[in-house]
Amino acid sequence: MKLSLLPKSEKFGFATTPTFLSNLLNTVYHSQSLKHVTQIHTHIIVNGYTSLPFLVNALLNHYAKCGRIATSLVLFSAAHQSTKNVFTWTSLISQHTHFNKPFQALSFFTQMRAAGIFPNHFTFSAILPACADTAVIFHGQQMHCLICKHGCDTDVFVGTALLDMYAKCGFLDLAEKVFVQMPERNLVSWNSMIVGCLSNQLYHKAVVCFREVIREDLFGANQVSISSVLSACANMGELGFGKQVHALVVKHDLETLPYVKNSLMDLYFKCGCFDDGHRLFNAQGTRDVVAWNVMVMGCVYNNNFEEACNCFWVMRSEGISPDEASYSSVLHASANLAALNQGTLVHGQIIKMGFSNNACVVSSLVTMYAKCGCLDDAYHVFEQTENHNIVCWTAMIAACQQHGRGNQAIELFEEMLKDGIKPDYISLVCVISACSHTGRIEEGYAYFNSITKVHGLSSRHEHYACMVDLLARAGRLDEALKFIKSMPIKPDASVWGALLGACANYGNLELGREVAERLFELEPDNPGNYVLLSNMYARRGKLKEADEVRRLMGINTIRKEPGCSWIDVKQKTFVFTVHDRSHSRTDEIYVMLRQLEELVKKKGYVPQTQFAVNSAEAYREQNLWYHSEKLALAFGLLALPTGAPIRIKKNLRTCGDCHTVMKLASEIFKREIIVRDINRFHHFNNGLCSCRDFW
Repeated sequence: MKLSLLPKSEKFGFATTPTFLSNLLNTVYHSQSLKHVTQIHTHIIVNGYTSLPFLVNALLNHYAKCGRIATSLVLFSAAHQSTKNVFTWTSLISQHTHFNKPFQALSFFTQMRAAGIFPNHFTFSAILPACADTAVIFHGQQMHCLICKHGCDTDVFVGTALLDMYAKCGFLDLAEKVFVQMPERNLVSWNSMIVGCLSNQLYHKAVVCFREVIREDLFGANQVSISSVLSACANMGELGFGKQVHALVVKHDLETLPYVKNSLMDLYFKCGCFDDGHRLFNAQGTRDVVAWNVMVMGCVYNNNFEEACNCFWVMRSEGISPDEASYSSVLHASANLAALNQGTLVHGQIIKMGFSNNACVVSSLVTMYAKCGCLDDAYHVFEQTENHNIVCWTAMIAACQQHGRGNQAIELFEEMLKDGIKPDYISLVCVISACSHTGRIEEGYAYFNSITKVHGLSSRHEHYACMVDLLARAGRLDEALKFIKSMPIKPDASVWGALLGACANYGNLELGREVAERLFELEPDNPGNYVLLSNMYARRGKLKEADEVRRLMGINTIRKEPGCSWIDVKQKTFVFTVHDRSHSRTDEIYVMLRQLEELVKKKGYVPQTQFAVNSAEAYREQNLWYHSEKLALAFGLLALPTGAPIRIKKNLRTCGDCHTVMKLASEIFKREIIVRDINRFHHFNNGLCSCRDFW
């Protein structure tokens, strides 16, 4: 029946009664047809039924269902005051909450009370999600007081919404208190508690709640509780219990549900069982964008970055439109590959699909460009975006810090604070590290003290490691050691590692030996600590002791990862290893190396033979020139246009001799050389490096 063809009631002998129009509204509710709703609205006006509250409420809901919240608001404003009962106000509040307008919802709640209408349990259930969306705990606490005042605190739906609000505001202890005091709980209550634990990263507690539901056989778990507990298991690496949940999924025939299957894939990927996760992915019939996103991130978790990029393009070819998670995941993979061409292709898709102002995507773009050595492009993306969130700010601050622009990182951090953005623990790590690289000891102390005193966060190992690095870089090694001993938490490898690096830089062998021994206990399989100590002995001329450290590595079956460097030329990646002769232009590369050697020696270059490890004394100087990054540099000088920047990536920490050669080469050839090693970016310009010779 087309509403536009509705005959006049006289023709058919029936009256267009309020009940008839109400039933008609119910009939078209799920169609979300604005045309039908407006036609029925016209009949309500023509028949003079606009004063009937149940019809006004139905129209409010229908306009909202069609996405016309503005029309709904106009209807509410035009309605007579006598038609606005608690249900009308609740409907309006619920709509604004649903459309993510929490402050408007709170405003209407206040107006309702001012009009002398008391809220009921439906009203409180509608307004509490708005309190959660504001993330201002004061709003929720005020509402909690009103709930108790009106005697709605025993209602299971209100209690569930209340604990959900506290959990979303980050106050899980208050959520748990509400949960414990609830006289009645349903499955939604338990699910809200499990999800609250998950969102607050209390994964073990989420598992405990789920166990309680299963053990007591309270309601029977559904896809919400199962997918949530699987996510908790994935994040805590609890593969054993995750497999038990998988068995429960199979038992109750829930494996075909998208939420459950995607959570299972995520569990196996995060726990390192890539093949199991991939098998589940292939078993799916119709794969939506979420399933593809889990697959792409699964590749990223397992360091299959090229496969992650391939999955993204296959998803596109199958007609699946990427969302913000898709773009963020593939950009993450591109960043880890330092694949600038791949990243720029994805950026083009982002612009085309209208995601350029999405905060999540922008932060991933900033990170991608930064990790590909293009800091200016990263800043351009950041600058062109409005309404930065904490993730965007942190991505840009971290990029500046990694590229040796500490002053700019500090300026950005201060600008972020002026914008009213509360820093998180990562942004504070970055700004303290920036102070370290710029020698700002007092400011570093101030930022460190502000973690707990100003921002109400807990200091973590990374913050302490940055403070040790700050003091040690300034040569205050004894003060750094004293700082470590005064830590309220046990120092981990990152803290001692920062001190060891400084000991190597300042040649403090005695302290360095003591620190290295601690690191051998904390991370016995890390070859970097052995290499640093061995190099410290070698610099002091204690070759016997240096060889002893190397021998100890052999006894413990610890091998240094073979160094390799790669460079992109004309959208092709070329990989070099030490003494590499596999390239088609090998002869030209080695001729360029000899020319480079002559040029840098004229600039005062002195070979640092202590970095020619595992080489006989007579061949040490010669072997220095066969390091992978020097080979990549020679090829870049041959293959890239004159004046173009040379971007080199390395899988290990660049050695001191290569660092010196890169500085001199940047001055000789008048071009920027960017080296990304395992620790940071080195920008070589006019004979200087952005790291200030400390990395």
